[in-house]
Amino acid sequence: MKYLKTKIACTFICLAGFLYWQNNGLMLTQHTYSKNVPEGLDGYKILQVSDLQNKSFGQNQERLLKKIRNGAPDIIVITGDLIDRNRTDLDVAMIFVDKAVNIAPVYYVSGNHEHQSGCFDELSEKLIAAGVTILENGKSIVERNGATIEIIGLADKSVNPYYAQVLSTLTKGENENSFHVLLSHRPELFETYVENGVDLAFTGHAHGGQIRLPFIGGIFAPNQGFFPSYTVGIYEENNTAMVVSRGLGNSTFPFRIFNRPELVMVTLKYEKKP
Repeated sequence: MKYLKTKIACTFICLAGFLYWQNNGLMLTQHTYSKNVPEGLDGYKILQVSDLQNKSFGQNQERLLKKIRNGAPDIIVITGDLIDRNRTDLDVAMIFVDKAVNIAPVYYVSGNHEHQSGCFDELSEKLIAAGVTILENGKSIVERNGATIEIIGLADKSVNPYYAQVLSTLTKGENENSFHVLLSHRPELFETYVENGVDLAFTGHAHGGQIRLPFIGGIFAPNQGFFPSYTVGIYEENNTAMVVSRGLGNSTFPFRIFNRPELVMVTLKYEKKP
């Protein structure tokens, strides 16, 4: 009996350690993307932060910030759910943001949790004061070595039912040779991004499917249901690619399994056409 109790106790300790690691073992996932990348953007690094959900990674978010600093990104993009509607804490969110803006320019679009928290207006004021560029149905132009990036931001679908029309307007830029980078919270809108000729979209929201199983992938994602199509990595169709981040925090379901929190870095690469 004593041996059985010891075995059970060891099992619970190992399980608790595994769950802690799965929820806190921060990763930096790196991708290279080359389709339609102008020569002037060769080597340009975009770091994505998604679905932080008020989670803390070390005192004053230092583990998270250290990963970002070590990656040396050219820009940082936040694709929604910086806060969580169930435990909203603007101070925790701003501890991260106030230091992130000193690493690289930060661009932001909302997720559903910002709007459902009832604190979006207050959060927006704080983000603007910190120096963040908010792109709610708007765009910002970045020029580098003679090349132009149009960074487009799509406000979350929960407050933007006309997202398809809005995106169509935003992608009709004056410079057709611009490289279009879209920030949007929602991966389930991939076909809309394809239809509007977005070059590279950054999304989150799916939390990697929350639980990931070998040969199956993610089990469940918001607005996609069970066995979702878009949960992690890069998806491509025609000339459009969509990056889906597994995100960093949790919300209603408290655990990640085989699905560690991640930052995503995409390095653009120019490939000379034959």
